[in-house]
Amino acid sequence: MRASELFVACLQNEGVRHIFGIPGEENLDLMEAIADSSLSFVTTRHEQGAAFMADVYGRLTGRAGVCLSTLGPGATNLITAVADANLDHAPLVAIAGQAGIHRLHKESHQVLDLQDIFLPVTKYSSRLLTADTVPEVVRKAFKLAEGGKPGACFIEFPENIAPLEVNVQPMPQERTLQPEPACAALERAAALIERAENPIILAGNGIIRAGACTELATFAGHLQIPVANTFMAKGVMPFRHSMALGTVGLQTHDHINSGFQRADVIICIGYDLVEYHPRLWHPTGDRTIIHIDGSPAEIDAAYNVGVELVGDIQISLERLTGMVKPHEGHCMYALREALIADMNEHANDTAVPVKPQKIIWDLRTAMALDDIVICDVGAHKMWMARMFRCEVPNTCIISNGFASMGIAVPGAIAAKLAEPSKAVVAVTGDAGFLMNSQEIETAMRLGLALVILVWNDGGYGLIEWKQMAAYGRSSNVRFGNPDLVKYAESFGAKGYRIERAEDLLPTLREALAENTVCIIDCPVDYSENMKLTAKLGEMVRTL
Repeated sequence: MRASELFVACLQNEGVRHIFGIPGEENLDLMEAIADSSLSFVTTRHEQGAAFMADVYGRLTGRAGVCLSTLGPGATNLITAVADANLDHAPLVAIAGQAGIHRLHKESHQVLDLQDIFLPVTKYSSRLLTADTVPEVVRKAFKLAEGGKPGACFIEFPENIAPLEVNVQPMPQERTLQPEPACAALERAAALIERAENPIILAGNGIIRAGACTELATFAGHLQIPVANTFMAKGVMPFRHSMALGTVGLQTHDHINSGFQRADVIICIGYDLVEYHPRLWHPTGDRTIIHIDGSPAEIDAAYNVGVELVGDIQISLERLTGMVKPHEGHCMYALREALIADMNEHANDTAVPVKPQKIIWDLRTAMALDDIVICDVGAHKMWMARMFRCEVPNTCIISNGFASMGIAVPGAIAAKLAEPSKAVVAVTGDAGFLMNSQEIETAMRLGLALVILVWNDGGYGLIEWKQMAAYGRSSNVRFGNPDLVKYAESFGAKGYRIERAEDLLPTLREALAENTVCIIDCPVDYSENMKLTAKLGEMVRTL
């Protein structure tokens, strides 16, 4: 078969079902092979949208999402979302066409050294130079993308390699098992936890990736140790669990951070430094840290690890649960109670623009517990991370490694393809929405039912929040928006505008029941940002 057909066979061998991308001249041969295969090619309207789809698809399924572009500008359009997947530890394989090898040594039309360009933002970047190496390169890309701490890999496919005849086969997949943690490390960790007066757990996305959520809840419940999760680990433990403190990382004075200030032992489980820098929750550097993960701890001055349990997280937690006596009368219950009070405070508020707390309350009320929210980046992300209650892992997807705006709309498309039986909502600011709103056409063409909830404030709300907190004034953050209802209708989607706060919940319920794309334009009152900043400062002093 041709190298392009072999490449597609290798993708099928890896379990790939969807490829997100845009065809180009340099991948015509590959596109022809895809057309004759069982793979579903999702034609997007921008390469960044394609890579964000692959990013979210990989994070939800645990199998590498695949995106495809042509050479030059098509490939460089992938980079932001590929970097997002890499820092968020979502498995992704990006493929780009390239000019023939005979053009790569000189200045030539649309030619860039893509292998070198993608090297800093991936775990592995490779160029196919011969047809018979296709199986090796593809197998390595998927093994590295999905293994260890997942991430992004890149393959450059020159156009003159694709049509070459080749007589090799895809390589079989091998199953890699995580090792058990060392016995000596388990004993040291158990002793530290047993002696601790105020231990606390910081739960990261690695627990979800490892499928260890049940073990975490059992561990925390048995030992009576409270759990704070990172933005990317929402749902790692049901919020209804008595030990759940919610999400940490809103700001330095968040009252959950006061739990870390009181702690003498901090147990970091499945935690990636990229999720929330340790200097923000461990500025003193004097607490004992226990690192439990499938990979060794990253080196950081504020992350001075006392003991590491490196191996299968499920096994580590199961072993520790049976080795440590429960703690009693933990002093951090007040933190959970304070957060619940915050969540409930504006449930019945009728003000317009609508308060962030009210938007989140109505959204949570309208959605089933296993439905999926894809959150964009901006001020709304901070509110969603703090106040959107999660009972199930991977039901509130937040990018907080690279934290790139524009992920919500394409990410929602990928979520619906990955989980077609679940309702999917893209929660986005007006800024992030317009960065990839062209993918609404993709969703309409695919016949997908999605809800896009736009928090409309006519500006870059998160930057304004930070400007006001730091300098007492804002600058260069305001902009105008199109009529979002008419914009929705121009795609053939349904558009809604919220003019009364009491209309939000019934509108969400109506939109979730529709069998098409629905866009809800909701004005948001971000004056609540500074009120929260002041309130948290007061709470930290009194809790």
